Amino acid sequence: MVFLILCLGNIGPEYANTRHNVGFMVGDWLARKHEAAPWQLGRHAFTTEFKHKGRRFVLVKPTTYMNLSGKAAAHWLSALKIDKAQLLVVTDDLALPFGKLRLKAKGSAGGQNGLKHIQETLGTDEYARLRFGIDASFGRGRQVDYVLSPFSEDEKIDLDARLEKAGEAVLAFGMQGVERAMNVVNVKEA
Repeated sequence: MVFLILCLGNIGPEYANTRHNVGFMVGDWLARKHEAAPWQLGRHAFTTEFKHKGRRFVLVKPTTYMNLSGKAAAHWLSALKIDKAQLLVVTDDLALPFGKLRLKAKGSAGGQNGLKHIQETLGTDEYARLRFGIDASFGRGRQVDYVLSPFSEDEKIDLDARLEKAGEAVLAFGMQGVERAMNVVNVKEA
């Protein structure tokens, strides 16, 4: 079985380590962990893939910038000839504390422009998404600056462990299905 893991972010070195690119970071973590081939430039995205316990995970980092992520979602669903039930979008979320994960089978875009464009392009909100909390520690009118800035030094201490948890959540989605994976991923942390 094939799964499309759409890791949201913005291309370019100026965005590489920013909060808004945490989706890319999760994809990079998975690619390293599972010794995937080097990322290849394809239509609307950089892609790589790996196999895990008989499942194929195709990692996609859109080159369309966050606000046009739906182009990559639609193209790669079609190219892989898979249903949106096999799509998982990995993105940042201001409404969650740093590193907190929330896996959902469907739902609103919640103000996230990448999700908004995916929903407009696919014509539905019924696709899985893994939200990675980046907190909302910014002053009024500073949201754009905040999401496009690097993680704080304190956050960087825990970032790798949080990326690992997100990577495990992606695998759980592919191995157990979204409903069962939600029961594992969405448990309250002590």
